[in-house]
Amino acid sequence: MVLAGPSILGLAFLLLGCSSSSPRFRSSDTRTEHIVQDEDEFRFASKIREETAKEDDKKVDVTSLQKKLSQKSAYINITPQGLNRDELLLDVVSFLGVPYQYGGNSREGVDCSGLTCNIYSSAVKQQLPRSTKEQYQMGTPVDKIDLQFGDLVFFNTTGRKPSHVGIYIEDDLFVHASVISGVTISSLESTYYKNRFLGARRVVE
Repeated sequence: MVLAGPSILGLAFLLLGCSSSSPRFRSSDTRTEHIVQDEDEFRFASKIREETAKEDDKKVDVTSLQKKLSQKSAYINITPQGLNRDELLLDVVSFLGVPYQYGGNSREGVDCSGLTCNIYSSAVKQQLPRSTKEQYQMGTPVDKIDLQFGDLVFFNTTGRKPSHVGIYIEDDLFVHASVISGVTISSLESTYYKNRFLGARRVVE
């Protein structure tokens, strides 16, 4: 009896086309072509979710802040030379609410270092390295009390240093791609982030 359907040869060809060498599975996918430190953050997402629920005790009203940030020159404090405050703020606002996606690098989904890369590339016209670890090695170290608008702030959220990065705005606030909330604004004085603050770097002078 002859069975209807694809031949054995055709089936073999189909399976071969879905192998790891197929373009569908190659690492050239723009979302996975890099191996970034943020994988730790992704892997420990459930632990982070539990901890921040307990310890993020300084919640930011992101909706109200978004309206304020949308107004040009909402903040007038010190800004490093070469950094366009209004452009950066508009980019921050445009990313708010974008979901977290490990390896993501767009407004469809983004991880923490992907967010900083996007904003710096667009608003500052500077290309940052793709991983949190590499970004931590850039520029000059900045003490917490000397933070300025646009500085990169780093955290140890997984036990490996550094594992998370954001961009300092002002008033102890920073924008970042949170595993839990997507792109949002948090307070450095929240217990969770205060206890895990690792340092800051100024990459624009």
